[in-house]
Amino acid sequence: MRSGTPKISPIKTVFEDVLILFLLLFSFTSLLGVEKTTLHLWHPMPAPSRAVLNELVAEYELSHPDISVQLLYKENEEVRMAYMSATAFTKGGPDMLYGPSDFTGALVEMDIVKPLENLFTEDELAAFDPKGLTWYNDHLYQIGDELGNHLALVYNKRLFAEVGLDRPPETLQELVEFGKKLTIDKDGDGIIDQYGLVWNFTEPFFFMPFYASFGGWVMDADQNPTLDNEAAVKAFKFVRDLRDVHGIIPKECDYDIADSKFNTGTAAMLINGAWSWAKYMESPYVDFGLAVLPINEETGLYPAPMIATKGYYLNPYLEGERLDQVVELIKFLTGPEAQFRYASRLATIPTLLEVRERPEIINNPIIQTSIEQVKHGNAMPISPQMRAIWDAMRPAYQNVLGGSMSPEEGAAYQQQLAEQKVAELFEGQDVDPDAFNVSALLVYLAGVLLMIWAIYKLVVFFVQPLIRGVPGVQVKESRFGVLMVAPAALFIFGVVVYPFFYNLVISFSNMGLTTVNDWRIIGLAQYGKVITDTQFYHFFIKTIIWTVVNVSLHVIIGVMLAMLLNHPLPGKGIIRVLLILPWAVPSYITALTWRGMFNIDYGAVNIILKTVFGLEPISWLIDPTNAFIAAIITNVWLGIPFMMIIALGGLQAIPQELYEAAAIDGASPWQQFKKITLPLMKPVMIPAITLGIVWTFNNINVVWLVSNGGQPGDQTHILVSFVYRAAFNLYRYGYAAAFSFMIFLMLAFFSIKFMQKTKATETAY
Repeated sequence: MRSGTPKISPIKTVFEDVLILFLLLFSFTSLLGVEKTTLHLWHPMPAPSRAVLNELVAEYELSHPDISVQLLYKENEEVRMAYMSATAFTKGGPDMLYGPSDFTGALVEMDIVKPLENLFTEDELAAFDPKGLTWYNDHLYQIGDELGNHLALVYNKRLFAEVGLDRPPETLQELVEFGKKLTIDKDGDGIIDQYGLVWNFTEPFFFMPFYASFGGWVMDADQNPTLDNEAAVKAFKFVRDLRDVHGIIPKECDYDIADSKFNTGTAAMLINGAWSWAKYMESPYVDFGLAVLPINEETGLYPAPMIATKGYYLNPYLEGERLDQVVELIKFLTGPEAQFRYASRLATIPTLLEVRERPEIINNPIIQTSIEQVKHGNAMPISPQMRAIWDAMRPAYQNVLGGSMSPEEGAAYQQQLAEQKVAELFEGQDVDPDAFNVSALLVYLAGVLLMIWAIYKLVVFFVQPLIRGVPGVQVKESRFGVLMVAPAALFIFGVVVYPFFYNLVISFSNMGLTTVNDWRIIGLAQYGKVITDTQFYHFFIKTIIWTVVNVSLHVIIGVMLAMLLNHPLPGKGIIRVLLILPWAVPSYITALTWRGMFNIDYGAVNIILKTVFGLEPISWLIDPTNAFIAAIITNVWLGIPFMMIIALGGLQAIPQELYEAAAIDGASPWQQFKKITLPLMKPVMIPAITLGIVWTFNNINVVWLVSNGGQPGDQTHILVSFVYRAAFNLYRYGYAAAFSFMIFLMLAFFSIKFMQKTKATETAY
């Protein structure tokens, strides 16, 4: 190369070429006018429905090249909470939300959903079954494409024929009789191989049809709970007797177990919703049949499942052309051809009356049976009180099934709890904005002082080095260092500092369901509620037990395994990999796997206890104490590898000469461990133990997933899972913020004191 010719960097050349290509493509598409608008839809549709939705969206995009539709799937409760968080707190969220009509009350109270009556003509609305349009407070908030979302009796005709039955049961008495014939121990080992009936009987939603068949309902015309009555007592007894007296349902059965048993041909009857039928119709083990839930001959009433519409909501912040585009898309997705495709492939009930009159729908026995079941159902209340009532029914109902309450006690308890939770749901809305509040004034003053102090510290940290530099460092280097730190500092501020202080602020507020958009500072009232709440102390004690037991076992077993691996072993590499696996697998998967292993009938834990030790099966997930122990066992399994790796690193850093000298001096292995190993591992293990305590104290995943949200009877909660339910089930955001900040203060105080007392930062030499 000639002298003076500039040297070209290959990386720079490639970068310039890519940049030029990008600019050319951008200019070309701009000239052509190809600029797409992306519309966002969040939904909880199961897989068969998702397949139809994807097809419809693809067709719509093909006919509308300027529109792109972004779909996001989340589970039913997850999509509700995600939409509320995104829309209420950030004024963002998707353009459209798809879900059941019982979302409506809470969305309207939070003012995060748009009225629709002025976006559709009268003729367009008249084409729908009135039950497919969700009105609340004289406004239309949801356009439904499916009516029902209800329960019915699904049965396997093949299994019925094997025992000589040619029709489904027509009365609850026949349900029991048929169930006994269809409950079979095929190999005579004492374990039922085929159950007559399965369903998610521990959840109140699946209990409701039987409650209604005895004449009960969840609330009166004034939205007050009506749960303490003879109907509740009789319904509790009926479901309990199906399991404990008649033996036709499993001792333990959640939604997944029931779904799997019926879909694999090991259960003859199933109570499940319209969202699931498409899967069973395609199963090679199921000859699908659908029937109306059998009549209660004692009362002459049919079991009445709750009926809900499923459809589309609009983001309240949509305006202008984008609003028009979203409305056009909704009209397409709820139109005749879209609804016909769903109905013909998934046996759902269309909300458009003209689609319901098509021959393919009229001649479909599944849809017609479903329509008949809907006639016997009751519309699910869409007021937010329903959320509080579900939360009240669940612990009472599960306590009755678990044997810790009689049906009479359970009925009284759920009424008391429902009234309490309904009051909590609307707390904060009665705050007088003009009333003088001393504690609120103090909070404002403290906030101002804190802000002044924070600004001062930021100026000292960032501005001073830019002006005068850091002592002993050149000004230029100081500025460069500050600029390098700034992006990371901004990121930390966005994901850590701002959320922390936002949580702190709302902990002094009355933010809740009805005040999420106009909350105000009310002082220390939420902290007062936390401190005076007896549940706080109950779950605090349980959390202490949870943390101490878990971390103690993590450390003891982890150190023992580390000491074992620190010695020569055949296949030590493979053993080490196997021991790390529990930590490598996502905790979500591990927790669900362990939940399955704790099943009373088919779980691996009980099978081992019976075959190896000759013990009777343990009701791990039915009894509250056993469920808590099951969660601890799972978390111990997950936490051991972390402590083992930390301890192994500490052991390998200890000079072997110290052990050799101690052995020469006649020290026993225990003395070597006590005088050498423990002191030298202390700087490594104490910080790890501190982290372990904080993580375990706040570990919601394992408790939530193993106990299925605190079951049975909300008795397996720790503090963090309890506050999660308060925030996202009852929308008590101010209370939950104060509760969580109390947890933070406890952990911060403990961590500082623990590190100081143990002198973890001091050298061992």
